[in-house]
Amino acid sequence: MKKTKAKTGRPPEAVPEEIKEDILAWVADGNTLRDFCRLPDSPAWRTVYHWLEKDTEFLARFAHAREMGHDAIAEDTLAIIDIRPDMVVSENSVKMDAAFVTWKKNQVEQRMKLLAKWNPKKYGDRVGIDHQGNVSLQVISGVPEVDD
Repeated sequence: MKKTKAKTGRPPEAVPEEIKEDILAWVADGNTLRDFCRLPDSPAWRTVYHWLEKDTEFLARFAHAREMGHDAIAEDTLAIIDIRPDMVVSENSVKMDAAFVTWKKNQVEQRMKLLAKWNPKKYGDRVGIDHQGNVSLQVISGVPEVDD
């Protein structure tokens, strides 16, 4: 695999429009920014974060693309888990390939754990305390009351 020489110098201050749209589409499809930046002729990931700091409109669109990407990853887990494993034939039985099943299960679990960290409101476990009514508190000091 031929490695391309890294570009040196300052990144352009404004995000080139064609690169901006490519980044947003890539991330919205559930791919990582770092994988995009590993493609030939792509900017370094630090450059993209520099652009995000400078361009609030790009930042808002990037955040929305990330949410769309999370949904794409969640949908991909259904495709992963729906793949039927090969059957293993032994002397008197036919069983599913246990290693394949475990591998697919691990793929789905890892994606779901990442989604829960990246977007806990949507993909995290719901942890909440529901309270209805009033709270009354009575303090008992252990000191006897004196009647006047």
